[in-house]
Formats: sequence, C-alpha cells, structure tokens
Amino acid sequence: MNYNKLGKSDIKVSELGFGAWSIALDWWGKKIEEDEAKRMLKKAYDLGINFFETGDMYGKGKSEKLIGEVFKDMREEIVISTKYGYDFSEVEQIGHSELPQKFDEDFTRKALRNSLERLQTDHVDMYGLHNPKLKHIRDNSIFNVLDSFIADGSIKTYQVALGPAIGWTQEGLEAMERPNVSAVQTVYNILEQTPGNELMRKAVEKDVGILVRVPEASGILTGKVNAETKIDEKDHRSVRKGEWIKASLQKVEQLRPIAEKNDLTITELAMKFIMTKKGFASVFPTVISEDEIVNYVEMTKGQYISASDMKEIEELYNTWPEYELKATPQAN
Repeated sequence: MNYNKLGKSDIKVSELGFGAWSIALDWWGKKIEEDEAKRMLKKAYDLGINFFETGDMYGKGKSEKLIGEVFKDMREEIVISTKYGYDFSEVEQIGHSELPQKFDEDFTRKALRNSLERLQTDHVDMYGLHNPKLKHIRDNSIFNVLDSFIADGSIKTYQVALGPAIGWTQEGLEAMERPNVSAVQTVYNILEQTPGNELMRKAVEKDVGILVRVPEASGILTGKVNAETKIDEKDHRSVRKGEWIKASLQKVEQLRPIAEKNDLTITELAMKFIMTKKGFASVFPTVISEDEIVNYVEMTKGQYISASDMKEIEELYNTWPEYELKATPQAN
C-alpha cells in the first residue's frame, strides 16, 4: 500500500481509503449486518488501509459507532475522517433525498461532540463540511469555529466534501482558498472527469489533497451495472438513468483497448487512472464485502498508468459530450 500526504497537513493516508457509508446504509443493493461490517473494517486495516472516512449522518451515527468499536484501542494507528452538516435527528434517510442542513456554531459544536462520543476518541484527524453550498463556503464564521477545533486539539485539519451529485466546481475552487482546508472530496472517475480535473489542478497549486468517491461510476466500471440492470429507487444509484448507462457502456468499450494493452481489467484501469493523477490523495471505492476490499487492495500494487496512456485517455475523454453538473446559483 502506498501512502500520500494529505494536502498541507502532516497526515499520511493510504491511497486506498475505506468509505464507511456503505456499512451503515443499504443504499448499494445490500444491507450489511454489524458483524460483517466489523470484519470488513478489520480486513481493511489488516491489508494496509489506515484511512477511514465517514459522516455522522450515515445510519444516524451507526457508521461512526462501528468504527469506534473496532478501533477503540488502536486510535493512533488509523486516520479517522468524519463530516457534519445535516440535521438528521427527526427525518428518514432515503436514497438521494437531501436532509436539512445546519452549519451554525451551536450545531457544529454539538455535532463534533456527538461524533467524538460515537467514535470513542478525543479527536478526529479530519473533520469535514458535508455537501456545503456556496453560501457556506463563503461564511467565515463556519471556518472560524473549525479553526478553534484545531486550536484546542479536537481535530487536526478539515475538508470540504462536495456534493451530493457530481459538480460543485465553484464550491471546490473557493474552498481551497481557505488556509486550513487540507482536502476536498468529490465524485471523480475515468468517465466523469469534470470538474475533477480542474479541481486537481487547483489542488496541486494550493497543496490540497483530492479525495475521490464513486471511482467505479456507480458500478459501470466494475460490471455490476449494465443495460439490463434494474436499480431499486432507494438505491443510491437510482439517479443513473438508462440513457446514461447506455452511453457509459459505449465509453467503456472505447477504453478497453488501453486496458488490454496494459494487461488490466476496466476496473483496474479506472482505479490506476485515478491514482496516477497529480493532486490525488485517496480514493474510496464502494465496498460491500471483504472480498471486494481484497480485490481493490490488489489494484494498488504494481505500476501506475504511463504518461502516453494518460494522454490517450485525456484525448478520448475530450471527444465525449459534456454532461450536466450540479451547482449552487452564484447569487447565493
């Protein structure tokens, strides 16, 4: 396993991280029982993953509790990142339905206290804003509170996690101007490189680490989703419509010759493509079993993608039609 410095912080994170939302929510076609979830966390650690990324809303604290229970006696051996910003206290979580957001000081302080209690620790390595909008990125009071957490040792650094859907370019670019933002998290994969490519260029300039989620393009790049796949409306992938799936499968076939000449599967090509990018810090594939963790760890071994093949992928990507991005209206 390779380890990367997390932006301007002194934290070293495994280039393959564990995105712990899937162990607390049945949003990926499978409900993971607690015993299996704990085995998955332990397996990840045993294979060299030291970076566990979660959020307080995942299962209304369930994900954090599981991490706390598994690693309560190993705190200095792992890197914990959690996020806040959603008031999930009296709402039901279903798929992509967004919940009420709060980032005021009282809510922020309470959210961190609750997360620390669930995680059974006195600090988190990285705290994060969960899907903030542009008005939040521009609100100095929010970042003043986060800076106070760094000062009192409750957190070491913080991130801005963009979303929930792909896009949010301006939010990411402006977040990187904040002096204590060490990471920006975004949807990014070989099929969906906008706005990720622009964010990565800025990240190199500002010494910010890019954290990548949805590297498998919701299952297209692993073969789990094809033209015949039926996705439940509660599933996180239900936003992917038939036309998008069809177009994405055609793009995969265009990429296949590059994968084959490197003796890689499409999934391996997709993962190594991300790990080759400048500005990249860690990637969180969606995993729902121990076997999947083992498979992804294997993909971290061996060579990255050559400069000539990266250029070929870039040129191919530039021939594909643009797609719609989500964004906060600039007036906000």
